[in-house]
Amino acid sequence: MVHIEQASEPQLREQLADLLDRYDQLAAGKLALDLTRGKPGAAQVALSDALDGILEGDYRAADGTDVRNYGGLDGLAEARILFGNVLGTLPEETLVGGNSSLTLMYQVIDFALTEGLRGPESAWARREPVKFLCPVPGYDRHFSICEYLGIEMLPVRMLETGPDMDQVEGLVAADPAIKGIWCVPRFSNPSGCVYSDNTVERMARLPKLASPEFVVMWDNAYAIHSLYDDAPELASIGKWARQFDTMDGIFQFGSTSKVTFAGAGVAFMGSSERNLSTFKAHLAFQTIGPDKVNQLRHVRFLRDAETLAAHMAKHAAHIRPRFDCVLDILDRELEGTGMASWTQPRGGYFISVDALPGLASEIISLADKIGVKLTPAGATFPYGKDPEDRNIRLSPTFPSLEDLQTSIDAFALCVKIASIRQRLGR
Repeated sequence: MVHIEQASEPQLREQLADLLDRYDQLAAGKLALDLTRGKPGAAQVALSDALDGILEGDYRAADGTDVRNYGGLDGLAEARILFGNVLGTLPEETLVGGNSSLTLMYQVIDFALTEGLRGPESAWARREPVKFLCPVPGYDRHFSICEYLGIEMLPVRMLETGPDMDQVEGLVAADPAIKGIWCVPRFSNPSGCVYSDNTVERMARLPKLASPEFVVMWDNAYAIHSLYDDAPELASIGKWARQFDTMDGIFQFGSTSKVTFAGAGVAFMGSSERNLSTFKAHLAFQTIGPDKVNQLRHVRFLRDAETLAAHMAKHAAHIRPRFDCVLDILDRELEGTGMASWTQPRGGYFISVDALPGLASEIISLADKIGVKLTPAGATFPYGKDPEDRNIRLSPTFPSLEDLQTSIDAFALCVKIASIRQRLGR
């Protein structure tokens, strides 16, 4: 297909007529396909079916603790070792909780907002307004936490190296109302970028530039989710934070939601011992302890770094063909047309597509009308509003390969129709 800026009006009209014929054929097929969320597929969760019954009646942790009973707010010692290795934190800097890292993130933000990490005087809510930096495009559930708690969100540009740190540093130095920043540092949602070493170093130094209550919310959800052998590694923010003495301003998060069972995994958090001590005192009013039986199941199943890496290689073998499928179709159908650009991540769960400005909503609507559901336009921006209406997040992991191919073929078709209509002024 000729680049949209180089095609004549008759050529565009001819192409549009052909595309609309194909669109009508797909509509007649009554598709029912869903690419809205980055869920693991059934074959992926089946990789962890050995969790069921793995304890074989032995409910004793390494130190003899009966995990069926109360207690242990910070989780099992062996779980803190295993998952602390994922985060790059020491066992005493690690807390292992229930199944949801999003719950831990919400609890930290809510605690800092209402009670204060350093006592009542440090509570964000004592000062108005409270603001948070949100790299865009980004993760909609991060934005939902802020919106629900009444925290004003300030978008920050995402570059290939991560958030634009010149912009970030300038904002936090100038405005003490900014109390934190959201980060997905490895295989970011949705772009798939990996923060550069320089970005990680500057992020670790950020609490020194910001207000005393500032926190970096380091959601390392895809820390071990490489798909290709050349996937870039992520520098340790903890290493730099110890050097800069900023561990009090760093909260790291992770989970096994896309490692074992999405709804019955284990979540973990890393920060300074001081932070965890304060946070555990807060947690004590909510719970007597996490699900240690599930923690022990995961320790017995995943065992160590080598076993965990081998398990993740099985996930990659399942997901990689799906990413290849999406990228191959986008290259074949849209490369050189000027109608869209897209990321080519080496891991994670998403591919980010930028359509021509003003077209994301129309493309998503066109796809929906023929039975292909996509993430809503604007979802990757605070308040659900993409100022350019162009970013679309694709989630290739859950559908079968056959359904995925049909979905992306249909998506590319909708991109072409919307782009040509815009060019023709219709």
